[in-house]
Amino acid sequence: MVVVIAGVHLVLDLQVSSEAGAFPSGLPVALLIVPVGYAALRYGLAGSAATGLWATLLWLPDLLLPGDRGHVGGDLVELVLVDAVAFVFGQRIEAERLAHARVESATGERLAVEAGYRQLFEANSAPILVLDGAGIVREANPAALRILGTRPSGSGVAELLGLDAAVADLAGRAVHLADGHDYRVALVSFTGQSGEPSAQLMLEDVTQERTERRRATHYAALVVQAEEDQRGRLARELHDEPLQLFLHLARYLETLAGSPGVPVDVARRLGEARSQALDAASRLRKLARDLRPPALDQLGLVPALSSLLADVEEETGLVTELAVSGEQSRLGQDVELGAFRIVQESVNNTVRHAAATSLVVEVALDAAEVVIVVTDDGTGFVPEEVDDLAGDHLGLLGMAERAGLLGGRLELRSSRGSGTSVRAVLPRR
Repeated sequence: MVVVIAGVHLVLDLQVSSEAGAFPSGLPVALLIVPVGYAALRYGLAGSAATGLWATLLWLPDLLLPGDRGHVGGDLVELVLVDAVAFVFGQRIEAERLAHARVESATGERLAVEAGYRQLFEANSAPILVLDGAGIVREANPAALRILGTRPSGSGVAELLGLDAAVADLAGRAVHLADGHDYRVALVSFTGQSGEPSAQLMLEDVTQERTERRRATHYAALVVQAEEDQRGRLARELHDEPLQLFLHLARYLETLAGSPGVPVDVARRLGEARSQALDAASRLRKLARDLRPPALDQLGLVPALSSLLADVEEETGLVTELAVSGEQSRLGQDVELGAFRIVQESVNNTVRHAAATSLVVEVALDAAEVVIVVTDDGTGFVPEEVDDLAGDHLGLLGMAERAGLLGGRLELRSSRGSGTSVRAVLPRR
């Protein structure tokens, strides 16, 4: 097209004079805009620039014509304008083409990601539900449909899973579904394509995990029960046999020492032996009481704790205090025993390791639970280090295990130089 325009323009300039010709200015140079524009649209800046340069080169013969045949001044100005238009138009088209290419590339990537997500969504063996901001199920993958039995779209997820909770509170909850399996809820929030808040809910099969946990909990409960039974049996045996034997021995030694004709030196030694027998009997009585305090079974938790602290204060010089609030009624037997063991272990840890001067035991009783707090002013420690020293701190692990078996929880707070606080929250029954 450039060749045709340049050729026709040159022929007209050669054959027709500028004064009388039908085309006084030759074929208009502005017609070059057509091929320049086409090249820009088709090839961008490179095409329009090359076309403009090509037109300029082909126009050189016309620019060398004599003055009465050509229109050098006008042609030159129009060529400059054509080249300027070629550059600006081509640059604009090039920018638009690059922007369009980027949009197409981004769209392609997005479609590829969506296709990959869709494939993952459909093929995932874990049940997945897509929810809107109100917790209504908008989509479910085949695994969810197999478990839920019917198409859940349009149903509330809490109702669908049998949970009475807001969507935001579902994360981490465990549900038992119709297929007989246990699932843990995982929730991820995101913004949908329309800008509305949405969420993806995934159900993780934890049937085996929960079964193993129940077995471990049951085993731990059996171990604790066996330990308590063994403690009770040993306490009874110590009280019924060795303790009584030492008491009889002490009385017999006392009788011998007071018999007529016994030398003074022998009587003194018999008295020393009697004192040792009574001391051994006292130690056996304390050991039996620690194994299974009679006050716990006969009077309840508070009197047993009061007796425990009195013995600790007498034996160690540690200043102790028992603060009780709420209605002092009997608790469940397992709860009383577990609470007593937690306090007993806490007190023993304070006596052995804390170098404390005072210890306070607080017991708060209400209709639903009992809260026990044991606080000392000892040296304290870093709780995070307990896991690394588990072999030396089995008592702490045992307290947490006892609280867990009773359906409660144990909290430990301590820092170096600031004492230790053990808080146990247990159900009343």
